[in-house]
Order: sequence, then structure tokens, then C-alpha cells
Amino acid sequence: MTRSLDGVAPGATLGVGSLPHRSASAAVEFSVNNFDLPVVPRLPRRSGAESLANQALVGVPGVEMGPYGTLAIDVARLDPEASVTTDLLTDNFMGFRAFTELAPAMGVDGRTFKWQVVGPVTLGLTLLRAGAPAHLAFRVATQAINEHVATLGSVLAGVLPHSTQLIVFDEPLMVDLMSNDFPLAPDVVADMLSGVMASAQTFGVVGLHCCFEADWPSLLEAGPQVLSMPATEAVVEVSGYLDRFMQNGGRIAWGAVGTEGPVGVSAARSWKALSSIWCKMVQRGTDPGMLRAQSLLSPQSGLASYSPSVAEEICQSLRDISLRVQDQASAAKLVLGA
Repeated sequence: MTRSLDGVAPGATLGVGSLPHRSASAAVEFSVNNFDLPVVPRLPRRSGAESLANQALVGVPGVEMGPYGTLAIDVARLDPEASVTTDLLTDNFMGFRAFTELAPAMGVDGRTFKWQVVGPVTLGLTLLRAGAPAHLAFRVATQAINEHVATLGSVLAGVLPHSTQLIVFDEPLMVDLMSNDFPLAPDVVADMLSGVMASAQTFGVVGLHCCFEADWPSLLEAGPQVLSMPATEAVVEVSGYLDRFMQNGGRIAWGAVGTEGPVGVSAARSWKALSSIWCKMVQRGTDPGMLRAQSLLSPQSGLASYSPSVAEEICQSLRDISLRVQDQASAAKLVLGA
């Protein structure tokens, strides 16, 4: 199995994870048809059981999940060394099951595809806020993630043996990493993320995602192969870190189309915003050819809060931006005589 994204075109599109569908089969069809890298869907509007945290906590001793996504913690039963059973027949994995059943017949085998799982920092904080003590929360979270990834990665490798998996760890709560009351030091966070990504590399390429303005150098310190981040002016300030990341072969998945608030932004406007960021990075020394060639494109976050029709409009904007990136990348190759 390929462990790189060398065959993925510049500006290829992918989703962030959640989709708005209530029908799992419709979600798979949407994902396969609308993204260059199909995404294994999560469907939180269909059921709260498919939220990132609840999906990752299936089978964890001492954690009980309520019908609306609530968590109850039995501290006495929490054990960071206990085995975790990933029961794929639960309601938590409806979107995953549909993908494994339908994707092979839809021609996905041989295409790179993506799946997303909550990261250990965000899951540990979720357990901490639900009542787990700090000395157990993050160890239990890491154990659960490692065991779930092993199960899911193996199943996906079995049904799509000729595909490359892109496994992205979602860390929305890392936005608070540099705050004074954050319970973990940045170096501890980097080690924790490095550990789960190392385990996931058994199955494919690994990445990190945060849909907010995170401390990007800290995420890069963990060693992802793909960094998924919103395309905002703030990232210009870390151009040097991103440049070194790309020089070492890293890919950036730019959240090029906003998903906050009403959707009415045209592809041209989103492309103009992304181009402005890239121009400022080039002015700071980033190679423009490398920037285009090692880019991927996504919405800034999941699409579950929109209707399927609006989600499709967002994907159309992504496709339009992707064509512009590919045209520029091709033109650059011709100029260079490549």
C-alpha cells in the first residue's frame, strides 16, 4: 500500500468529515462524487452517536453515552490499559459501514481517500470536562484512539486494498493550547500526537486538522504529513514554519471555503482570498511552485450544519478553485520546462 500522496494532483479537493445527510448511502454517494479524495462520512445530524467524541469513545470501559451525545463517567472503571472494543455495528458507525459497503462498487478502490478521527488532546479534554481526572483522561483517550484506528484502518485496507488512506486527527480544542489554564504543556501535546500518528502510519498517510486559529508550530512539531488549516491571513505569520514543512514533503490542506455563517461567497472571492495569502507567503520567501504543488483544498470545517444542496454549492466552489490551482501549476511547469 502507498504511504504517500505523490499521485494526488495539486489542488485536489477533500472534505473535513461531517456531512448533513440523514441517509448514509446518500452521504457516501455525495462524498465519492464531490471530492477528489472521497471522505468516509460522519452523520451527526442523523444521530448524535456519530459525533467525533462519541464515535471515539465506543467500547471504553467507564464511559456511558446518552441518547443525545451526553457522557457519563464512572471513574472507578476508567483504565488506560483496558482493551477497547470497536463495535462497528453500533449506531456510531453508520456512515463508516455504508462507506465500506458501497465505496468498492463505486470505483473508489485505487483512489486516495480520507477518514477523520478525533485527536487525543481534544478527546482527553472532553473526558476531563465530563468528570474524568486529568491523570486518566488523556491516557484513556490515547488508548481508545489507538485501538479504534487499528480496527478502522484494517477494515478499510481490506475493502479498498489498492487505495491510499489519509488519516486525519481532528483537534479543535487545541485552539486553547497556549492559554495559561491549558492542562498540558506544548511538548507533552506534541509527544501525544506523535504517538497516535505513528500508530496510524501503519495504514497510510497521517495529518492534523484544526478548524480554528491554532498554534501551528506546535501542531507541526508533532510531525504530521498533512496539515489541515483554515485559509486566513493569520497563517502568513507562520510562513517560515509552513515553508520548512513543505520543503520536507508536507502537504497543506487549505480550508479555502468558509463554513461559518451564511454561504454566499463565490469561488472567485474565495480564490482571491487564498491567492492573497499565498502572495504574502511568497513575499516572505516561500517558493510559489511548491506552494501550489503541495496544496489540497477543503471547506474550513464539516458541512453538517448545512443542507445537502448548500453543501453541494460549497463543493462546487472548491472544484472551481481547484481548477485555478491546477491551471497555475501546469503553467508553472511549462515555464520551467518540466
